Amino acid sequence: MNISKESIYGNDSNLGLFVSTVLLGGLAFGLYKGVQDNYLAEIVRITEFERGIVEFFRELPGLLLIFILAAMYRFSETNVFKVGTAVMLVGVLGLLLSGSSKVMVILFMVVFSTGEHVVMPIKSSMSLALARKDKGGTSLGITSAIGKGGNILGYLVVSIIFLVFSRLGFSRRDTVAFKTVYALAAALLVGSTLVALAMKESGRKVKRSRLYFRRKFLTFYLLEVFYGARKQIFLTFAPYVLILVYGATTTTVSLLLALCSLFGMLLSPAIGRIIDRLGYKVVMVADTLILVAVCLLYGFAHRLFPLHIAFCVVAVNFILDSIISLASMASNVYVMELSDDREELTATLTTGISVNHFISVIIALLGGLIWKTVGIEVLFSVSAVLGVINSIFAATITTPDNSSPQSRG
Repeated sequence: MNISKESIYGNDSNLGLFVSTVLLGGLAFGLYKGVQDNYLAEIVRITEFERGIVEFFRELPGLLLIFILAAMYRFSETNVFKVGTAVMLVGVLGLLLSGSSKVMVILFMVVFSTGEHVVMPIKSSMSLALARKDKGGTSLGITSAIGKGGNILGYLVVSIIFLVFSRLGFSRRDTVAFKTVYALAAALLVGSTLVALAMKESGRKVKRSRLYFRRKFLTFYLLEVFYGARKQIFLTFAPYVLILVYGATTTTVSLLLALCSLFGMLLSPAIGRIIDRLGYKVVMVADTLILVAVCLLYGFAHRLFPLHIAFCVVAVNFILDSIISLASMASNVYVMELSDDREELTATLTTGISVNHFISVIIALLGGLIWKTVGIEVLFSVSAVLGVINSIFAATITTPDNSSPQSRG
């Protein structure tokens, strides 16, 4: 079937500018994320315990996002998008121009994270607003694909840069390659900011988010707590295990991140179809049970196999975790079926994100402490236990009445 741009989008003059800034921002994020953990470990010398502290502060903007957006409620969506993009630029410029002081690095990482969290919901909202009435999902998919495509390209550029610098004789402790990547990311964000500034005012005000708690969503909130805790352990400490335990270079880590993003792009539609076919409950239970095995292998591979084989096992599990985690969209389908209207759906999902971030900042600190005191085996065993609890709660889900006719089919 031939799908034209005109069949998806209206005639808004901001469309081309919006797509351009999403691509440039995706590229910049790929560069930034591709070096983040190696920069912290090899240049800033952040320990496993301190990595948890870094993540605590880095996740704070996500926890406070409702209040940050509430403070900008008089701004149009376009202006908030411009501000968020500019804040990301300030964060990368700070990392580029400042030294490797732990305080300064954490400060500018928090600045970048603030801009990133501000842009995320606005980007989705603008993508929906630019689409024709019944093409919102398609528009979101295109926006996501463009952003992930930029991420992949950014990760690959990082791998190439560090490969070239290593061939030129630079060691892993040299900052030249890292600063080169930050300079490229800053240049891309300058371009992204300038393109965003050229966008015309939309007139749409930022919607004020609110926390929304209802008894019927209790299982969803609990799922967010345990899933968020388990996932945060992987997001924060899995790359650090690769670097500190297995000596993974920046080239290796960025290539793994590129593969994760590539599989995410290719397999998201298939995961969505599986959810539709088998139902969200089956997928949610199976997803977390499989991830239990992933967690245990990640924590104990170095005890079970020779180091070079253990590294391969851990690398495969790193990618597998990102693939299986795509199934987390099943919880969105669950909430959709429970919700009475679109407003309740949006409010509940927003609250779920806040719950997720709240548990994330706590688990980041606890995770670093657990690794430091008793090792990665216990850390990832805790992650596995959280996965089991998540599966138990998922198994208690009952299909809402409004969907039962379909399920009886």
